[in-house]
Amino acid sequence: MLLTITTTARPATDLGFLLHKHPERVQEFGQSFGTATVFYPEAGDERCTAALMLEVDPIALVRSRGKNSPDFTLSQYVNDRPYAASSLLSVALADVFRTARAGRCKARPELPGRPLPLELHLPALPCRGGPDLARRLFEPLGWEVEARPVPLDEGFPEWGDSRYVGLTLRGTALLSDALNHLYVLLPVLDDAKHYWIAQDEVDKLIRAGEGWLHGHPERGLISRRYLGRRWALARTALSRLAELGDETEEELEPAVEEDAPAETTASDEAAAAEAEAAAARAGSGSAETAVPEAEAAGTEGDATAGAGARPKPLNLKRREAVLAKLEELGASSVIDLGCGQGELVGALLSRPRFTKVGGMDVSPMALTIAARKLRLERMPDAKRARLTLFQGALTYTDKRMTGYDAAVLMEVIEHVDPPRLPALERVVFGRAKPLHVLVTTPNIEHNVRYEFLTGLRHPDHRFEWTRAEFAAWAARVADRYGYQVALEPVGDDDPEVGPPTQMGVFTRDQRS
Repeated sequence: MLLTITTTARPATDLGFLLHKHPERVQEFGQSFGTATVFYPEAGDERCTAALMLEVDPIALVRSRGKNSPDFTLSQYVNDRPYAASSLLSVALADVFRTARAGRCKARPELPGRPLPLELHLPALPCRGGPDLARRLFEPLGWEVEARPVPLDEGFPEWGDSRYVGLTLRGTALLSDALNHLYVLLPVLDDAKHYWIAQDEVDKLIRAGEGWLHGHPERGLISRRYLGRRWALARTALSRLAELGDETEEELEPAVEEDAPAETTASDEAAAAEAEAAAARAGSGSAETAVPEAEAAGTEGDATAGAGARPKPLNLKRREAVLAKLEELGASSVIDLGCGQGELVGALLSRPRFTKVGGMDVSPMALTIAARKLRLERMPDAKRARLTLFQGALTYTDKRMTGYDAAVLMEVIEHVDPPRLPALERVVFGRAKPLHVLVTTPNIEHNVRYEFLTGLRHPDHRFEWTRAEFAAWAARVADRYGYQVALEPVGDDDPEVGPPTQMGVFTRDQRS
């Protein structure tokens, strides 16, 4: 991956003083994940260009994953990190240009305070939000932004654009400000970091954002993405940036969580990240933190909300739809298969009509966090007696799944590899055989309504179905295992592309 910094302020070679890297030398800097090299493709009085090239060692990246990375995609040897700008480049930039970012130059102390005409170029940058998001982030900082979508394959233009852009920024700015803009916004555009995010990341954000982040119109989005959507950390950052008070919640647009603990520690945040990654790997339902749905919460309006009211997040609408349907069906015992961090389980326990509640997930860490969020240790005995949490997999028969009126698979099946779906069907519908099964899954046709979405809604989704595909799957499963199925929309039912979420309500034919 490559970043070039060009200036035309005479003498242009003063750029070497500012960066503390001599134009006539090639310098290498070891990183835990590869090697950063600084060199100058051109260095003249009229124009000077410095290049930071980061060569990522994918094997070193995989080996370091256990202690550095919550991003399960990096557990594979093949990924885009060696080729596209990301938090890896952000970290290398911070290390290699540390003094320049701080605005210090002992040899020429007057230079750091002098704005320069600059051109910054990144040939390939993952941009979850497309070119428009790049403009929204950089233009308020005074940059002229050229964000060119990179096609999936130039030989097949009908395939459309990838999630990458070629980004060029032009403007007059302090070099230290320019470097700090990149340091913060590269991982924001990628919407991912390769290392654990803890409390010290708030301090890094505040320091790097000094003088510009406080007044940025997208400070809420920047804070929550930079901090890996760790809501407690993002609230802390926003409060420190602008002392927003009650407005902090409005900027964050967090997913609604019932019975959440009052405080979240840095270790809890790290554990949550591991749980989210593990749950997604295993196809659990804890993917409610998926990027597009979390951000689309602001566009997925509540039909009953008054003018100016904050739209209801889609994950809350989905949970409410499932709860309403369970009550309508008269279920008194429910198991959440792929319960993740226990949001639905908590909602079920809050309703006394559900006398027996189960939660199963493949991730022990997710179950640990669920127990913490549910305050299991302090739960009254009568309520605790209604609850069973256990670790298990949806593709293996388990007697603990049996004995419930209803089973819920909420945003689960799309995380399962298609060849393994028959095993899931056999375990849930053929062996556990609850009277009712509720399945929710994204409607891929609705994805066009998410302005900044490219690809699927979550990086771990193995597939997303159209309404016709989901209907065909549901009909086949119902016919094979002796169920009747009804399909219902969840969220606003768009007349052209349908609802954002589709739900199948299966009811077993008791004659079978």
